[in-house]
Amino acid sequence: MNSETRIRVLATKPGLDGHDRGIKVIASALMDAGMEVIYTGLRQTPQQIVEAAIQEDVDVITMSSLSGAHDYLFPKVMEILKEKGVDDILVLGGGIIPDDDIEALKSCGIAEIFGPGSDTREIAKFIRENVKR
Repeated sequence: MNSETRIRVLATKPGLDGHDRGIKVIASALMDAGMEVIYTGLRQTPQQIVEAAIQEDVDVITMSSLSGAHDYLFPKVMEILKEKGVDDILVLGGGIIPDDDIEALKSCGIAEIFGPGSDTREIAKFIRENVKR
């Protein structure tokens, strides 16, 4: 990835969770860090998330879940990405994720989980260091 190519990020809220303040803070911070951010809005299905990621040609998907459905929704996004042969998108999760769930989420392909209080500069740094393009 050359320095002139901006990292493209899809910021999204899977499932029925209606709380979007956190993902909007992350989206704003990533834009401030020089990334291009596409925010899909609330209540996205895993299929909609993957379709948007492909259509927008993003480098990163950031998902936030506060509803407790992360253990289904995040792996489902990874499953659909794999079905479509997409393996070059960095996928991050965040929100209210119990520590006991993090290992399983990472084992299905989620690169990192960022919970409440995560430093947005660390998230941007993680993306820059791990983006696959």
